[in-house]
Order: sequence, then structure tokens, then C-alpha cells
Amino acid sequence: MLKKKPPVLRHFLSLVSRRANHLARQQYDVIVVGGGHAGTEAAAAAARVGAETLLVTQKINTIGALSCNPSLGGVGKGQLVREVDALDGLCGQAGDWAGIHFSILNRRKGPAVWGPRAQLDRQRYREFIQSELLSTPRLTVLEGSVEELLVTEPDTAEPGHHRVTGIRLVNGSHPISASSVILTTGTFLSGSLFMGQTTSPGGRIGDAPSSAGLSHTLRERLGLRTGRLRTGTPPRIVKDSVDLSLAQIHPADSHPTPFSFLNKHTRCKPEEQLPCYLTSTTPGVERVVRESLHLNHHIHEDTKGPRYCPSIESRVLRFPGRSHQVWLEPEGVTSDLLYPQGLSMTMPPDLQLRLIREIPALHRAEIYTPGYGVQYDFVCPTQLSPALQVKSTQGLFLAGQINGTTGYEEAAAQGLWAGVNAARCAFDLPPLALSRTESYIGVLVDDLVSRGVTEPYRMFTSRAEFRTSLRPDNADLRLTLKGFEEVGCVSPLRYQEAVRVRDSLQDALSALQTLTLSTHKWRQKLPDVCISENKNTTVSGVELLQYNDASFEMLASAFPESLSSYLEFSQRLKIEAVYKPHCDMQRKEIERIQKEENMSLPQDIDYLSLPVSLSQEVREILDRVRPSTLGAATRLQGITPAAVVNLLRYVRNTEQKERRTHRNQPHRKEEREEREEELCARKASLPQ
Repeated sequence: MLKKKPPVLRHFLSLVSRRANHLARQQYDVIVVGGGHAGTEAAAAAARVGAETLLVTQKINTIGALSCNPSLGGVGKGQLVREVDALDGLCGQAGDWAGIHFSILNRRKGPAVWGPRAQLDRQRYREFIQSELLSTPRLTVLEGSVEELLVTEPDTAEPGHHRVTGIRLVNGSHPISASSVILTTGTFLSGSLFMGQTTSPGGRIGDAPSSAGLSHTLRERLGLRTGRLRTGTPPRIVKDSVDLSLAQIHPADSHPTPFSFLNKHTRCKPEEQLPCYLTSTTPGVERVVRESLHLNHHIHEDTKGPRYCPSIESRVLRFPGRSHQVWLEPEGVTSDLLYPQGLSMTMPPDLQLRLIREIPALHRAEIYTPGYGVQYDFVCPTQLSPALQVKSTQGLFLAGQINGTTGYEEAAAQGLWAGVNAARCAFDLPPLALSRTESYIGVLVDDLVSRGVTEPYRMFTSRAEFRTSLRPDNADLRLTLKGFEEVGCVSPLRYQEAVRVRDSLQDALSALQTLTLSTHKWRQKLPDVCISENKNTTVSGVELLQYNDASFEMLASAFPESLSSYLEFSQRLKIEAVYKPHCDMQRKEIERIQKEENMSLPQDIDYLSLPVSLSQEVREILDRVRPSTLGAATRLQGITPAAVVNLLRYVRNTEQKERRTHRNQPHRKEEREEREEELCARKASLPQ
């Protein structure tokens, strides 16, 4: 159900400016600082929960801007987008509206690790987000820069050394009070831009950094531990100057897959999608990088950059002599620019032009905007609770890159969850947390608050121990019902649709389970399904769907009376059937961990050489702390659920072996005594 076209930007700005005129001395439930992906989701979520919310941003017309790559989703990231959408967030529907190239990454692997992704039209995405915020009840938008947080003594009935009660703007206007404040400053917190040997303050080219007073408040007044991270962006290239015939074309999927569970199709029709192009670097690129190192201040900094999206300088230095992929991606339907993914760089502009022209498809390319690097402050996220509230400061929440993450999707997920909990805090309701066993958002937050970061954090499916259960196709079943019934951030319309889907899937699976035939009869009914001739057992419809060449459409064709009404869920039923054995096993493991929480761990275990699949980090933690019970091990910082499962299996297997040994010992003793008696009898019968 795609929404109607958003109002034009000018209309939006005029309405917002009128709202800004009525802010003097107003009290809000929640104030959100920053209008990026974390801030927009935080503000919308807080308002959906029922909080009177104020969003403060430096420039209204950059709300929802795609600062770097105009894309959404990917492996791990697509799961986050689907979960944000399941909780009624904005980015999924915005992606469906603005997408111009849809694809499912990792399709050769199982559906649990598929990565929904879309290339976006920058302008369409920004307009959609702005329109949604404008039409959200209880949400006000203000253009301005925050000078400092208002800090008072804490409420003694609650934990914490300070309490944040609002903000003060740079222009010295009246303070704005709130019960909760969410900081989503992105790369703007004491941000610095780097290009060659030139450095200037800012978090994005053309924008000023956040006020130095805000950083000072966090470090000096609140005593928070902060660090420094860096990132970068590539130059934007004029499309008409590129010889695309020398690059490999990559068309979009023929049937676009929407991000949002509410949408059956995307705004962009299949035939209207734009292709992407693949090319690669040459030895000439490496030569330019090495010759320009002395002119590149950013690359010599010790500040950690993103491991999984490094600059071309970092890639050349880390992997010399290799060719690196470069994707040429469109920036919009009417845009004249291409985004060269893989060519983030911070060398002087003239050398950037020289470098890109070493690539055959770009041998005559012109740069519209040069690439640059950004360094910014972040707050060590181990100082946060699972609600994303600062432990030592009442009423203060953090979300997005200020917590050490990288990426729009990670920011959006944190923003939504911080918005939910900030609203609950304002209403004196207990905070909520999402478990690692039920969502990628839970994995993301738990990784941040329990382990911290040493480099910009990016989500991957490999970070989720229970990923066969946390699939992109079932995020609505996992989160939408909870979002309505427990959290209060989901609309009745979405909830009703999720209930319909849940009930239909349950009915369809029940019908499949009761549909049982012998393998002989299944072969007669579905000759195209390869069922072994040697197998002669009774098989249910669910079990038959687990065969690679079986589909729900086949079953519905064979049994139309009982199954044809569920054809709209064909793919989901196939996936549910395939993963049922794995999910059942994982569910039992989760229940086992909960049941065995008080199980004692032997104190003489040699964790460093234990023959179990444990990371070296986990081994060192267990060896240093030596927890007395399994429950104590689960609560250690850095111990993953997968490590706990493997530890549980090892201890249980060891106990079973010891019990078998003890059971056999009496029999061995009796056998030994019988042999000794027999030997004595023989000796006694010998002649003396």
C-alpha cells in the first residue's frame, strides 16, 4: 500500500517555520537532537508512543538526507530495515517510495541470510521522510543548533549521578525543557573534514559541526568516556563523462521486493529500474595512492575507520597488488551523477581526478564533488543500558553514530528503539529491551552495550547466533505484534495486517501438517518432485515442502480445496517449512539455556584448551572470571549466546560420560573380584 506523493519541499518548509514560531518556553516529553536516520526514526517513534516530541536539526532541508551512498539495505542491514518497518518505522516505506534499483543479495544462500537492498533516488527519499515527519501527530520540527544540555541533580529514587532536563540553543534563546533528550548527532559531534592536507570543522560538506559546548557537556559535565572515529565518502562523478560500455552492467531484479510489509509493490515499476555497473581498479590507481600519501593527512591518522567500507587508500595499503571492485551506482532518476562505491578517498581533488581516470571506464570522467574524510567524537556505548539510556544520566539517550556504529540502517534501528524508551521514560514506564533471540535490533544493541566498539560497527548476519529464526521474511511476526501490544509504537492498521498474516500462515501450516500421504502416493501426485524410490514412509505437506524442487504452488494445484486460499503466502510457507527443523532446534537450545541457568560450571575447566568452538576472546574472559554457573557466564560482557550453548553442550556431555564411567565401575569391580577368586581356586587345586 504505497502512500500518495509527499507534498513539495517548499510547502513543508513553510509549515515547519510556522511551527518554530511557537516554541518559546514550551515543555516537551521528548527532544531529539539531529535530523539524520537515527533522529528521524527516534522522533517518529516517540511521537507514535504518544509523547509530545520536538526534533531539533541544523537545517530542515537536510532532514532525511543520504549523506553517503544513496542506498538502503544489504546483507544484515536489510534485516534491520525490515525490523524497523515491522515496528512501524519510516525507512522501509521510504525505500519503497524512492527505490530505483531493487535486488536481493546473497540469493544463492538460504533465505535466512538474504539481503534486501535498493539503490535510491536521493531527492525522493528526503522528501518522503520530511513529509512523514510533518504529518506525524505530536511531532514538532525546529531548525537550530544545540549549545548545551540542561543538567540538574538526579532523582534520588532512580540510579544515576545527573539528570538532563532539556536543551539550550546556540542563539541563547529560552531553554527548552523535556523529560527525555535523545542525541543523534551522527558525524557532527566535534566533526572535522579532511581533504588532502586541508582540515575544516564540519560533519558533512556544506554543514557546520555541532556546538563545542555539547561535546564539553558530555565529557566534562557528565563524565562520559568518548573516543574518535573516522569515515569517508567518494567523489561524485558526472554520468555523461563515463564510458559505461567499458563496465559490466548489472540490472535490477525483474520483480522488485519491497522493504515494507505493508507494500505489495514498489513505486518504481520493474521496467523503469536503473542498472548499476561494475568495474575495477588498475595498477595505475595503486601508483597514484602511493605517490600521494605525503599529501593525505587523513590516512595517516590513528583514528579507526570502517573495516568493511574502507577508503581506496586503506585498501591499497592493506592489500597491495590487488584489483578492487568499483560499483558505479545511479543517484536518482533525473540525477546526472554516479556514485563510485569503493572509491572513498581523501587525497587532494586534483589527485582524485588523476586516480579515477586510471580506471578504463572513467578515463575521461569529470568530478562534480570531490571525496573527503570525516572524523568525529563518539561516546563509548558500554556506558548505555539496553534501552540506549546513559546509565549515569537520567533522561539522556543516545542513538546512531554517536554510539560508534556506521550505516543508515544501524542508525535507524537505534533511533527507533531510543525513541520508544525515551517516551516510556517520560511517562515513568519501565524501559524495554529486545533480546538477541528475537531480533537483529536486539543483537545490535546488545553488541554495543555489552562489548563496546573499537572501530565503526556494521551489522552482518554472522553476528546473530539465531539467524535462522531472525529472517527478513518473518520480522512482522516477530516484532509487529509486540510493537502494538507491549511497546505501543505500531498503528492499528499494521497490527491488523500482521494478525491476518499470522493467522493465515498458522492455518496454512496446520493444513499442510494434516495433509499426509505415503511417499508412493506423493510421487504419483507430484511427479516433478524428486522423492527417493527407496523411501517408503508417510510424509506431511510441511515435510514435502522441505524438498528443494517442491513448491507450495505445486501442492495447492494438487489440493486446491484446502490450500489454494493461501497462495499469496507461497514463498513464506516454503521458507517456514524449510527452516522449521532448524528453528525448532534453536528454540530448544534457548529453552535449555534458560532452564540450565543454575547449572554449576566446574572450577577446574581449562577454558584456553577446551575442545569446543569458542573464540579466543571468549576463552580469555571465561578463564579470567571463571563463572560459577552457566547463568553467571551468560551475563559476562563479551560472552555470546552461541558460546553459552557450546559451553552447555560440553559440560552436559562431560557429565554424561562421567556418569557412564561411574555406572560401569561396579561391574568392573565385580569382574575383577570374580577373576581373583577363580585364580585363587586354581592355585588351591594345584598339587603342593
